[in-house]
Amino acid sequence: MAKSNIGKFSGRKSNAQIKEEFRQEKKKAREEKNAYFEKKKAEEKRLKPQDTRFKRQDERDKAQGTRDQHPKSRNQQEETSNKKQGRFEKESARKPIKKVTKEDKRFKMETIPAPVTFRKEKSAAEMPLNKYIAHCGVCSRRDAVELIKDEKVKVNGKVVTEPGYKVQDDDKVNVNGKNIFIQKELVYILLNKPKDYITTSDDPQGRRTIMDLMRGVEGPRIYPVGRLDRNTTGVLLLTNDGELTQKLSHPSFQVKKVYEVTLDRPLEKGDFEKMMNGLTLEDGFIAPDALGYADPKNKKILGIEIHSGRNRIVRRMFEHLGYDVKGLDRVLFANLTKKNVDRGKWRYLNEKEVRLLKFLNKSFVKKKEEQKGKNRDEE
Repeated sequence: MAKSNIGKFSGRKSNAQIKEEFRQEKKKAREEKNAYFEKKKAEEKRLKPQDTRFKRQDERDKAQGTRDQHPKSRNQQEETSNKKQGRFEKESARKPIKKVTKEDKRFKMETIPAPVTFRKEKSAAEMPLNKYIAHCGVCSRRDAVELIKDEKVKVNGKVVTEPGYKVQDDDKVNVNGKNIFIQKELVYILLNKPKDYITTSDDPQGRRTIMDLMRGVEGPRIYPVGRLDRNTTGVLLLTNDGELTQKLSHPSFQVKKVYEVTLDRPLEKGDFEKMMNGLTLEDGFIAPDALGYADPKNKKILGIEIHSGRNRIVRRMFEHLGYDVKGLDRVLFANLTKKNVDRGKWRYLNEKEVRLLKFLNKSFVKKKEEQKGKNRDEE
């Protein structure tokens, strides 16, 4: 592995790491303090004389006398209980419980940054229908073809089954009963994702999602580019730019991702070589682009560079060799880092960063397509 790749993880701790350790120490001290006072309170309550015991006994006697004046048979009591239970069951079926997630004050932004948006100049005119759907952020071009063939897409109220249909500026496109539009005001946000947050816009189980961290963000609805597991932290890009989302998610663009991995035990030399040579998992062969120890004295912590977007791919690679991943932090995605962005916080991308994302690996893809054309001509 090149020295520059290892350098991403070695050296002094970052400010974010130092702050996180300080917060954890503070949290531990607070918990110990609360436990001490709870224990002291329980002892005082146990030793305190029960002055109200005679009053409570009188209340119980009085209640017993009232029940004796109006006795109920066992069958009547059961019938009343069943009626109440049935009523509660009907009410619960009629009004489902809605889980409400409380705002996590640890990651609350003191001031919300001013929105940074970019005007989309490109027109939808003469754009193929499947490409138009992908640019609207609905799905990939390939999945859009399936939607069109399944007659789930309408243009100006009529079903269109030809993916190559050219969309005009005044056309109204409807997918699965919803009108879609190419976004005109584009937003790009970089989030330093913390643990215990789901990478989705909405969770039916009421768990915390990354959108809970985006409270206060105004403007168009944004979506995450790719996914990070619940317990994986680090760089995550959110945008409403469907075209860029498809580009960064497609494996042909070779988008680089760098992770810091913390294992339950040091990675042995033999397993290091096995991983570099590549592993055959249940969904196919995989090999990292680069691998190295972040600290030569602590071989539990490694840096791994990879461009595959397969589900839980980094964790599965180490689990395949018998290691348990205790921590996984994405430190780089598409040349974006979490520098100056604390855990649980976010910021808008600037114009230069957006421009670099737009032209990311463009020359690489162009050369790849040219090589494919040459091979086709030779055949």
